[in-house]
Amino acid sequence: MNLLSVELISKSFGEKNLFSKLSFGVNEGQKVALIARNGSGKTSLLNILAGKDVPDEGRVVFRNELTVGYLDQDPQFPAGKTVEEAVFHSDAAIIQAVRKYEHAMLTNEGLDEAMAEVDRLGAWEIEYTVKQILSQLGISRLDQKVETLSGGQRKRLALAQVLIDQPDFLILDEPTNHLDILMIEWLEGYVKGRNLTLLVVSHDRYFLDAVCTEIIELEDQTLYRHKGNYAYFLQKKQERETANSSELEKAKNLYTRELEWMRKQPRARGTKAKSRVDAFDVVKEKATVRRSEQSFQLNVKMNRMGGSILEIKKLYKSFGDLHISKGFSYTFKRGDRIGIVGKNGTGKTTFLNIIAGLEEQDSGKVHLGETMVLGYYSQSGMVMKEDKRMIEVVKDVADVLELADGTKLNPTAFLKHFGFKPETHYTFVSKLSGGEKRRLYLLTVLIKNPNFLILDEPTNDLDILTLNILEEFLENFQGVVLMVSHDRYFMDKLVDHLFVFDGTGEITDFNGNYTDYRLMLEDAEKANRQQSQSAKAVAIQTTITAPTKKKISFKEKHEFDTLEKEIPMLESRIFTLETELNSGLTDYERINELSTKIGKLSEELNAKSERWLMLSELEV
Repeated sequence: MNLLSVELISKSFGEKNLFSKLSFGVNEGQKVALIARNGSGKTSLLNILAGKDVPDEGRVVFRNELTVGYLDQDPQFPAGKTVEEAVFHSDAAIIQAVRKYEHAMLTNEGLDEAMAEVDRLGAWEIEYTVKQILSQLGISRLDQKVETLSGGQRKRLALAQVLIDQPDFLILDEPTNHLDILMIEWLEGYVKGRNLTLLVVSHDRYFLDAVCTEIIELEDQTLYRHKGNYAYFLQKKQERETANSSELEKAKNLYTRELEWMRKQPRARGTKAKSRVDAFDVVKEKATVRRSEQSFQLNVKMNRMGGSILEIKKLYKSFGDLHISKGFSYTFKRGDRIGIVGKNGTGKTTFLNIIAGLEEQDSGKVHLGETMVLGYYSQSGMVMKEDKRMIEVVKDVADVLELADGTKLNPTAFLKHFGFKPETHYTFVSKLSGGEKRRLYLLTVLIKNPNFLILDEPTNDLDILTLNILEEFLENFQGVVLMVSHDRYFMDKLVDHLFVFDGTGEITDFNGNYTDYRLMLEDAEKANRQQSQSAKAVAIQTTITAPTKKKISFKEKHEFDTLEKEIPMLESRIFTLETELNSGLTDYERINELSTKIGKLSEELNAKSERWLMLSELEV
């Protein structure tokens, strides 16, 4: 069944034509990815589909009574609202019942009434899903005001909001940005495991490969559709580009011959074959066309490296109860390719800031070699004035860029070298897309010819073409690379060992890439499951040989049924409070309050669990 029809839509901003007369459809149950270069109009297209913008021409038609959920690339919330109000913004009775229950659990007010309402509407499954989504996305403080959230927290809140609403049609713009790797893997499983219809823009190639069943590529204002996942798309794209290259070469050869023929004809002669002249114009257009996706290469010069690179000795850093590093030591070597992994809030960015000299450690030593030049591509990005032009931003950093082969480029030349067309060089920063700003920022980092690159989430907002080029540069880069990234493909391709942050201050040096590390964790989880299953088998055997049970009374049966509902709720409440407690809080009053609540709830849970065990031994 067709859920979405896009019919001949076009969109321009001033003289810039984003796309023209695009048409496509999405059927029920399809999971479709939209791939295009930065600045080609992906987000504008999604805004049109979500009803936040209108096309210059054409129309967008959704099936009647279809609910559509949209995750914006940069979501905003009205000031003054709490996280709870933002998450449960739907008017649906079942969502409001879950909201009242969550609020009652938070405040210990009206819990019985809220539980009864959830029970009446049969909303326990929804409540469990809500709890799972909030927990997996690291959202614990429902009373927090939305204006106090960071950009990453707002993105996770918006994602939770759209998933909890459970729309018929889901539109996601870069959903993996600001998620740690475990969150991304959970989102992958969540989307794959549900019969939902999805249209997604993402640079995360593992996510696309695992989730999507069809790829739509927007290139040169033309749409190309590929059935299958991302790996299949790459195969078909290569075949198409090979065929195009062959056709272009043929067209150039034919153009050369036809041009020679045209020049040989007498200027005043009127008997020249009109059909051949017309055909010449067509051939000329094909042969002289310039593809918009001209590849560019990052081959900047690297400063010479000496014997001493960077040494960390017994590094200590903490914020209150959040320990980032407890005595970590490491001596960097030439050619090191190190990735940093860990949950959000474990101090990865703080660690990078300490190495870059932007933040002080509590104790310990960070010594940078005399010949080392750091290039720091930070997650927050470069602060660029919106009223400045692109070329002015570059000139503020350097007037000359030296390439690896000794060639020196002026700002205009090296903007072109980085894939910015000459006609865009005087574009105001305010007119650039998020991905174009990130590419411009990357340019300003590499201008300085660093030999030690620190990259904090470098893949955010970059299109896949730019990522491929950055990967190729880093593979050939002779210096040291230290990176934080949630992009598993990027990490697997570029790093050879990991610093693993566990949130307790212990930093483990793991020899291998991310997939190696994940396989190691899976083996450990498998061993734990087998051990747990063996324990259960012993428990079952004990139950089989147990003596005859006493008959349960009606009152005890009612108590048993009540306990079966109350125990999971208590466990869920304790889990929520513990998640908040372990999230890096520095407010000691809140820490004491949470600890007290967890203690009381744990005592209640133990008492109810013991009573449940006693009643479970009675015969029904």
